[in-house]
Amino acid sequence: MGRYILKRLLESVPVLAGISIITFLVIRLAPGDPAALLYDMSQLSPQQQEAIRRAMGLEDPLWVQYGSLMGSLLTGQLLSMRLHVPTLQLVADAAPVTLTLAALTLFVGIVLGLAFGVWSALRANTVTDDVLTVGTLLGLSLPQFWVGLMLVYFLAETLRWLPAAGIAPPGQAPGGPLEILPYLIMPTVALSSGIVAAMTRYVRSGMLETLGQDFVRTARAKGLSEQAVVLGHALRHSLITVVSLLGVLIPILLGGAVVVENVFALPGIGQLAVNAAMGRDYPVVMTVNLIAAGLVIVSNLAADVAYGVVDPRIRYS
Repeated sequence: MGRYILKRLLESVPVLAGISIITFLVIRLAPGDPAALLYDMSQLSPQQQEAIRRAMGLEDPLWVQYGSLMGSLLTGQLLSMRLHVPTLQLVADAAPVTLTLAALTLFVGIVLGLAFGVWSALRANTVTDDVLTVGTLLGLSLPQFWVGLMLVYFLAETLRWLPAAGIAPPGQAPGGPLEILPYLIMPTVALSSGIVAAMTRYVRSGMLETLGQDFVRTARAKGLSEQAVVLGHALRHSLITVVSLLGVLIPILLGGAVVVENVFALPGIGQLAVNAAMGRDYPVVMTVNLIAAGLVIVSNLAADVAYGVVDPRIRYS
């Protein structure tokens, strides 16, 4: 197992390098001048404009700019063009909000997905199954930003049950977890809607396949309770399909966080990435993108390792 994990981590190095090169080329070759977003070029002479661009490293060849950017990033000295603050510090400051939202979303998505999936499988081809099927199709189809906007309209603007945006009242510093929790309810619902739906469909499909197998019928014939048969045998055997879904949840969460955090004005990594992209802040965009890529690689590795935990017959080489 250890050799397998080490091999996968070593294989991820060229993958991250390729992602960094593609990201740099995309953001650097995009139209527009980053210096023009920071300074009023109309008030500066051509010599002053050139001096500013040279100071920002924009006049260097692309390969020199890439090498300088990556060297600074790897040493933790890469600074934001707009804020002149280390990019890793900006990500670290924004990470708690995103990590909290992601943890709540995973918890809600896994718990409700497993519950609805098992319930739907045990009541296959009934009204309950039909209702859950329609609900999952809506969850998979409705965009997260639309779900978020509808939640704001009904729960915040109309009923005034929950705060509409942010993580604290205007002009106040964020409080403790219990004080922040009401601000994260609607973002969690919006972000987890698709995950609950996908998890429900995966679990239902796996359970229907497992419930008809011989070992489940044998367990029932031995006199085991229905709860022991469903949870101890059928569900456990169906978790392989669930693990395969968990491997792609991190990309879904990261992509959804960009949308949801901007809908609800949450000061997380998603909003940081959007602001950096809009402001052509190359260092911040590069940092966020590489961290996201690293999380995706780690999540896929964790899913592969989890296969061996769920099914001991799987061997790694």
